[in-house]
Amino acid sequence: MPQLKVLICGAGITGNALAFWLSKLGYEITVLERFPKIRASGLQVDLRGPGIQVLRRMGLEKAFRASSVTEQGLQLVDQKGRNWGYFPANRSGKGLQSFTTDFEIMRGDLCQLLYDASKDQVKYRFGIWVTELTGREEDGVEVLLSDGSRERFDLVVGADGAGSHTRKMILGAGAKDPVRPLGAYTGYFTIPKPVGVGEGYNATVFIAPGNKGIMTRRADPKRYQAYMFCKPNASERLESASKGDIEDEKQGLAEAFRGIGWKADEIIKGLIDSDDFYCERMGVVTMDYWSRGRVVLVGDAAYCPTAMTGMGTTCGMTGAYVLAGEIGKHCGQGFDGGMPVSKNSVTLALAGYEETLRPFITTIQRGLTDGEDYLDRFPSSPVGVQMVYILFWVASLLRLDFLAKWLLREDTKGWELPEYKQMDCTSD
Repeated sequence: MPQLKVLICGAGITGNALAFWLSKLGYEITVLERFPKIRASGLQVDLRGPGIQVLRRMGLEKAFRASSVTEQGLQLVDQKGRNWGYFPANRSGKGLQSFTTDFEIMRGDLCQLLYDASKDQVKYRFGIWVTELTGREEDGVEVLLSDGSRERFDLVVGADGAGSHTRKMILGAGAKDPVRPLGAYTGYFTIPKPVGVGEGYNATVFIAPGNKGIMTRRADPKRYQAYMFCKPNASERLESASKGDIEDEKQGLAEAFRGIGWKADEIIKGLIDSDDFYCERMGVVTMDYWSRGRVVLVGDAAYCPTAMTGMGTTCGMTGAYVLAGEIGKHCGQGFDGGMPVSKNSVTLALAGYEETLRPFITTIQRGLTDGEDYLDRFPSSPVGVQMVYILFWVASLLRLDFLAKWLLREDTKGWELPEYKQMDCTSD
């Protein structure tokens, strides 16, 4: 029998990446997902820095490239559609990525890729979730599942996103919510429209006074992606909308963006008609610890950095790699069976995970929660917004990448991805 029996809650990118690594180590892995199947949906994500290294160590770069989005770069336009500069993707294979990376992919495609790479060695169970956790200290964790069954695992991992149900269970009732709001709402959706002649596959950003902005991207010749971001008080209806009330969220965003220029009217119509709309209330997850007993959190459940950093997917992939690496380091491999894993070895693995990864996460999250509203640190007056356009134009003209470095958090400040010899898949 395998030495370690692990339950992963959540079959998203992070959960599937962790399942991949732990199955390579020979453990018995079960992944639970609330949805009835893999959620091969969502808009565009990317990998940067250590996330790219992890992908390569998985031996999955070729498969990634086969499904990747070949976004060419990012441009900034004003309310009349005039172009104020352009930054192409960094295709050199060296240095930091630009606004557009060389590793762009649709969220659903990456999720499916990781699932396909692990499903033969991992037990995936859909439409099932954990409702109760008990016995976290000595001899593993007993879980009560939504179908009424009970099972025992040596380790339970919460990889169930920023709103993690697993996190709520280990913190307990009345605990302070570790999600720190950034004071920014973002609407995501797609709009059916064939690619125009000479249009290209570029990200386009429009910034308006009042801390409002729109970005469009295209990964499909038949439709494009739209992102709208603003402060919650941009309209009364948006501010009062309940989370998950799609109609109020749509109408609130429409009120906030109506008449601001560029393609806002076309995008608002697409917003109202969309069937894949999602509204995110951006918040950073900050915790003093990522585990309790034999329950541990990974990815957004433990340290969501938000899309503002450009590092959300990378943090999830990197966290999954480090957690698996530390488990393999302290608990051994499961191919040959052996004695049950001791409580001490699991404790050491989880401590090693936090000690190794936390400096990286601290660097990514630094400064995000300084002040009440993240968007307040950006110019919002007409004059201030115009200065942003001029700065972008100068940076683009001189091919200076300081804007991407300032906005995005790819620079790890000297932190390096550790190497775990037992997890090299490049020769597979």
